[in-house]
Order: sequence, then C-alpha cells, then structure tokens
Amino acid sequence: MPDLFSPVTVGKWTLPNRIAMAPMTRSRADASGVPGEATATYYRQRATAGLIITEGVQPSATGQGYSNTPGLHTRRQVGGWRAVADGVHEEGGHIVAQIMHAGRIAHPDNKNGHETVAPSALAAPGEMFTPSGPRPHPVPRALTTAEIPSVIEEYVDSARAAVEAGLDGIELHGANGYLIHQFLAPSTNHRTDTYGGSTTGRARFAIDLATAVAEAVGSERVGLRISPGINLHGAIEDDPAETAATYRTLIDAIAPLGLAYLHTIGDPATPLLTDLRTRFDGTLIVNDGWYPMTDATAARRHIDSGRADLVSVGRAFIANPDLVRRWQNHTPVTEPDPTTFYGGDTRGYTDYTDYTTLAD
Repeated sequence: MPDLFSPVTVGKWTLPNRIAMAPMTRSRADASGVPGEATATYYRQRATAGLIITEGVQPSATGQGYSNTPGLHTRRQVGGWRAVADGVHEEGGHIVAQIMHAGRIAHPDNKNGHETVAPSALAAPGEMFTPSGPRPHPVPRALTTAEIPSVIEEYVDSARAAVEAGLDGIELHGANGYLIHQFLAPSTNHRTDTYGGSTTGRARFAIDLATAVAEAVGSERVGLRISPGINLHGAIEDDPAETAATYRTLIDAIAPLGLAYLHTIGDPATPLLTDLRTRFDGTLIVNDGWYPMTDATAARRHIDSGRADLVSVGRAFIANPDLVRRWQNHTPVTEPDPTTFYGGDTRGYTDYTDYTTLAD
C-alpha cells in the first residue's frame, strides 16, 4: 500500500513523495509580470515537495487578474521562469506552471488598462484590490464565438513557453471562478452558442482547451484543476444534477487524452468527486479547500483511503519550506503570517527558516 512518503509516477515524472505544493497567488512579480530572484529562491526552498504547482500564471496581458502576478507570454517572463525551473531542478524537484486566465476576476488598473473578457457580460460580485484601493469588478466584454480559438491559442502559446523555460509541465486552472470555470458555471455563462446553453455547451471550452494544449506539449505534461460546486467568485453551481452532468461531460471527454493528472478541490469522499475519479481513471491530486489548513493527518487519510494519489497543500508550505521533512519526522510546523501572503518583499516569502537549520 502506498503512503504519503512513497514514490509515485505522474505523467512522465517519478516523484519522491505524494505531497504537492498547491498553487498560491503571492503577487511578487515585477510590473511586467516577470518572476525575479526572490521567486526563484521561494520555489527552490520548497523543492522537496513531490510536485510544485506554481501560483496562477497569466497566458496574456488580458488574462491578468491581480496586480504583480507573473505571466508566461513574453521573452522576459520566460527567462524569469527558466531561473525558477533551474533552481528547483538543481534541488531534485519537479515544478509545473498553473496557467490561469482570470476572466472577469480582474480590473484594468492591475494590467495596464487592458480590457476584461469573460464568457458573458456579467460583472463579478465584490471588489478587486488595485494599486488605488478596492474597486468594483467591471462588466467584462463577452467573448465572441469567433475569437474563442484565439483565447485557446493564448493558453497553447503559454504552455509551449513553460516547456521552453524548462518547467516540467502545466496545470490548466479550471477552478475557483476564473475563466475556464466561468464557462462551466451556469451563473457566469449565459451564452446561447456552442459554448453555452447546456451542460455540454458549458463544458466545451474546457474540453477544447485541454485537447489543444495536450496536442501542443504532450498530454503527459498537462494537468487540470477543477472545483465542482465550490461557488467562489460568483461562479455558482448549486443544482447538484446539473453540476454533475457538466463535470461528467468534461471528464468523459478529456479522459482519453491521457493527461498527467486531475486536481480537485473539495472532499474527495463526496459522491460526485468519487464518480469523477472513476471516470478519469488517472492520477488524482486532491485538495481539501481552505478551512481547516491541511495537516499531515488529513493528508495521510486521503492517501491511505485510496481516494487520492497525491494531496496538494497550500498555506503550510508558505511557512514551512521543508514541510515534507517536518511531517515525516513529526516535528512542529510554523504558522504562516497572512498579512504577508500577497505582495511585499521577501518577508513572509523567503525568510521562513528550515527546521533542520533550527535543529543545528
């Protein structure tokens, strides 16, 4: 029987353990979306994770949501990610870039005035933090049917850039109310063309996108993250039957592609996620969600139960770059400082101490 610290093969990678570092926005890139030296240090410090999934990386200037998030659509950005990949690989780790088009969860002030686009012209609830303070989400421009292939091509180009930078692969962010999820959720997709109007139509963008990216860089380098029924950022999926039909359509269509993994948010014991695992029949990474913070006991339970092949862990990795060793050796973990999660300098980013250093 596998345990949390046993090796696992995922796609083309042999990983040393089953603990993945979850994608977490940190907003430390420069104004041009280039990850710098501190970002390379941050990921290198956490290379003992079985797999690192980076923070969301925008595939285009239009796709940016938050300020100071990194991109993968310019030569300078590729150079920044090459330094990240090199550092992680020198420590024996594996790292994939999470490609995240924010869709309507954005504001022009965070992306040099670029427009905001989405499946439908519906503003997201709440406000977006900008350099001038919180601002209401603007009403996005609805994408035309004719331009959707160009948006898919942005993802494809970004995936190719990730491979060029030396990253091990990519994860498509289809969760948490961002663009892919906005196509999937009935509250954010009011389209009447082939990309809306039914469970099949709402799933089509994600299917077409996963297919195109897999063809471009190899399915063994591609993962997909989903969050059925999480209801974040106004992407509401509150009809269980309709939600199940949408995600079954999606998973049934992508299962033959042979993707590296599926990454889910929510209790993997729920009937829908249990069913989707059976339909995908490939490597499954699970994430409990936000509360409570995932600990070693919860992670072990998911692996021991057979409901997951890997467990992704977020905030615990922020404050514990050597989290794998701490869990394995039953040593104390440090609590992260939430005031340093987004933006700022190296404080709360690269200054957390390795436990082995403390022990010395």
